[in-house]
Amino acid sequence: MGKVIMVLILAGILFLIDVYAFQGIRTLIRTISPNYRKTIYYAYWTLSSLVLAGLLVYHLVDSKITGKSFRTWLMVLIFVISLPKVLAALVILLDDVGRFLRWVYSLLFPVIESTTEKNTIPRSEFLAKTSVIAMGLPLVAMTYGIVSGAHDYRVRRQKLFLPNLPKSFDGIRIAQVSDIHSGSFFNKIAVQGGVDMLLAEKPDLIFFTGDLVNNRSSEVNEYIDIFNKLKAPLGVYSVTGNHDYGDYVTWNSQKEKLKNFEDLKEAHKLLGWDLLMNENRILEQSGDKIAIIGIENWGAKARFPKYGKMDLAHKGTEEAAVKILLSHDPSHWDAQVIPEYKDIDLMLAGHTHGMQFGIEIGGIKWSPIQYMYKQWAGMYQNGNQHLYVNRGYGYLGFPGRVGMLPEITIIELKTT
Repeated sequence: MGKVIMVLILAGILFLIDVYAFQGIRTLIRTISPNYRKTIYYAYWTLSSLVLAGLLVYHLVDSKITGKSFRTWLMVLIFVISLPKVLAALVILLDDVGRFLRWVYSLLFPVIESTTEKNTIPRSEFLAKTSVIAMGLPLVAMTYGIVSGAHDYRVRRQKLFLPNLPKSFDGIRIAQVSDIHSGSFFNKIAVQGGVDMLLAEKPDLIFFTGDLVNNRSSEVNEYIDIFNKLKAPLGVYSVTGNHDYGDYVTWNSQKEKLKNFEDLKEAHKLLGWDLLMNENRILEQSGDKIAIIGIENWGAKARFPKYGKMDLAHKGTEEAAVKILLSHDPSHWDAQVIPEYKDIDLMLAGHTHGMQFGIEIGGIKWSPIQYMYKQWAGMYQNGNQHLYVNRGYGYLGFPGRVGMLPEITIIELKTT
């Protein structure tokens, strides 16, 4: 009963937002013919009714009946339609607050109203137009982000000079992918296209830095035959991310959860990836050595787990001239790597997705995620240590990307 009440309260809030946002549309179209107005009214409220019905179905109907895919897209539809209305309602609220203050002022200080020029646009009409724009722009952007941005893979190239890099490894090319989130994919052909783009770069090494799935290991099953195509002469190495442990699912038992994680590790084997669980691998060429260090998820933000054990992973790498760390969460860099492991030359991370929303035009680089993570996308440096944060291959929650496109990273290591 408590769940029903909460859903009804949420539905009531969405209905009030609908009413408020509708004021902007009604003000804007008040001069058009009555027939057109009625059509727009009917369309608006029909869509709003479907959203409210969808909300009730999502929360009150058993997921075994509706199916996971249907529920995912249902929630996306609710989000994409409701968020623009929230923004429009905020603009209308601003107008109402302004009108209320003017009304109070007129009561306290009555004056003779003066006439205004006929061509002056009343402030209420201006804000009505603004509210419709506030509703339309995010709707268009999010729709485009789903249709185009979700799988618009971009290859980002970096050339990194490392003073300790042995000559035998000079020019080695590393490919990084991160945050696949296979449970979110809806276009298998497009996903395959991204893999083909990576292979066309002919990297010497491939690194995957965590979050193969959203919650359950079974999510990756139908994509094994795609990602097992990732091959490189010096190997493919991977680590786990916070979503790989099943921490965000209610399991019937701890045994079931542990079995899920064992299945996830088995999936890495089926993919042909060398999963590093707080361990390292030494690559040797012409007597020169570099170390690949991989740890389980270690996050310094919020409640993200600290499963990683750097002391175990780092042990035995003393003779390596260069050390590359694979660690899913970029907050690990400032929290532990920089203060305690000065010999880590390069850390590769993901996790942030660039929030799947942002602006990257020319020298402008912005995303709301930067207010939570100091290092959130691209290359960072502290002395001779470097961190690269991949923007992610997949997506989570919102099945798209707006201005923060999915990434395949190619890093070429060079001697100074």
